[in-house]
Amino acid sequence: MAEKEGELKAGVIRLQDLPLHHLVEGAESRLLFGRRIMLSFIEIAPHTHFPRHRHPEEQFMVVLEGEVDEIVEDQTIRLRQGDVCYLPSNVEHGGYTYESSCRAIDIFSPPRGDYRAMAEKGGK
Repeated sequence: MAEKEGELKAGVIRLQDLPLHHLVEGAESRLLFGRRIMLSFIEIAPHTHFPRHRHPEEQFMVVLEGEVDEIVEDQTIRLRQGDVCYLPSNVEHGGYTYESSCRAIDIFSPPRGDYRAMAEKGGK
C-alpha cells in the first residue's frame, strides 16, 4: 500500500530531528503524528501556566522529569516523574509549574487538528 503525502512511514524517528513548536509562553514541544495517534514531547519551564481548555481528543500525559500541577475539572493534582494523567474527551483541564520544570509526553487520539496545523507551519 502506498503512503499518502505527509504520512509517517514505519521506522525510527530521532527526537532531535523534530522541530520545536511554541505552545504557550514557557512551553515548547516536538510533535509526531501517526494516522490515529499523536505524541507531543513537551518541555515546560518553571513558572509556566497552561490556561484551562478542553478538546475532543483523549489525552494521556506521562511525566518523565520534574513536576506539574494539573488542573482536572475542579481538582488540582501534583504530577511527578512516573505519574500518568488520563484526560477523557472534552474534560476541562490546565496546568502550571512552580520552581520546577517538567518534561512529559502527551499522547492524543485522534491527533489534534490545531497541533497538526501548527506543525504544518513549521517549527521555531
